[in-house]
Amino acid sequence: MTTANPAARLAKTPMGVFERYLSLWVALAIVAGIALGTLLPGLFGAMAELEFASVNLVVAVLIWVMIYPMMVQVDFSALRRVGDKPKGLVITLVVNWLIKPFTMAGLGVLFFEILCRDWIAPADAKEYIAGLILLGAAPCTAMVFVWSQLTRGDATYTLVQVGLNDVIMVIAFAPIVALLLGVTDVIVPWDTLLLSVVLYVVLPLLAGFLTRRRLEAGGAGAVGAFSNRCKPYTVIGLLATVVLLFGFQGPPILEQPVVILLIAIPLLVQSYGIFLIAFLWAWAWRVPFAIAAPAALIGTSNFFELAVAVAISLFGLDSGAALATVVGVLVEVPVMLSLVALANRTQGRFAPACP
Repeated sequence: MTTANPAARLAKTPMGVFERYLSLWVALAIVAGIALGTLLPGLFGAMAELEFASVNLVVAVLIWVMIYPMMVQVDFSALRRVGDKPKGLVITLVVNWLIKPFTMAGLGVLFFEILCRDWIAPADAKEYIAGLILLGAAPCTAMVFVWSQLTRGDATYTLVQVGLNDVIMVIAFAPIVALLLGVTDVIVPWDTLLLSVVLYVVLPLLAGFLTRRRLEAGGAGAVGAFSNRCKPYTVIGLLATVVLLFGFQGPPILEQPVVILLIAIPLLVQSYGIFLIAFLWAWAWRVPFAIAAPAALIGTSNFFELAVAVAISLFGLDSGAALATVVGVLVEVPVMLSLVALANRTQGRFAPACP
């Protein structure tokens, strides 16, 4: 790793106030959304009608405000080193694309259609499962840099795995989501799903790549400076999206507050389970800790911005699927911080050097 690489310096940036207290800000936005949705139903109804091709235009703008700066952070030139740490990449790719989406779907079916079927209406259960599937099929893009830094992970390896996962996401996200939604008997509008992937993955990746190339021509620190300038808008985009979602979801949530808890439980089981699979695999395979930690954490964390956007496009702003993806935002930071602490406590059990 060279310190001249701006993306590597980004990977060393400590967690800011917003990231550290993300769950608190999201919780406050949830309260604000429910209150505003109850007090101003006409305003939220008017925003819900601003759609084109099943895409809500207000939410699309907000999601782009969140996703675009994240894509600028991804250094695809790091893919030239894709073969340098093969064991870590094998673990993260197998866990992220061959295990995680399917275990999330299985947990959703087990929890909502079997264990809690007496408490959840069948139509609502299918939408909650759909939201969980969307989260399970979208590994983390940006926050993994923070988790890697907190475990002193290999910054170059972290960049490689993020770039590689983003490339795979362009190809695999839509087919995996369609397959799993079909298995759970949810009708998939393929045109809307593909449009969502293009709108929220392909185009932001392309825009981020082109922006990064232009910024890098201006000096080594230009990418980091741009990301710092964008951070306030990213925060506003995320919190405004949460306010909108819960503004639409307000009445049913007030009637059934336990729903949030019920959605959170399978997400918690999935998060800790996926981390343990990847982390223990890395330990058994004698992968050094600086590789093992980010390899396990990227699959545990989710690209929730993409999941929220696709849930809204496929099922609507007031859907159970959209609600489930936002609950994923709520639980993510406390879960990830607990896993970072667990990883750091077990660091001494890992191989000291690359095999």
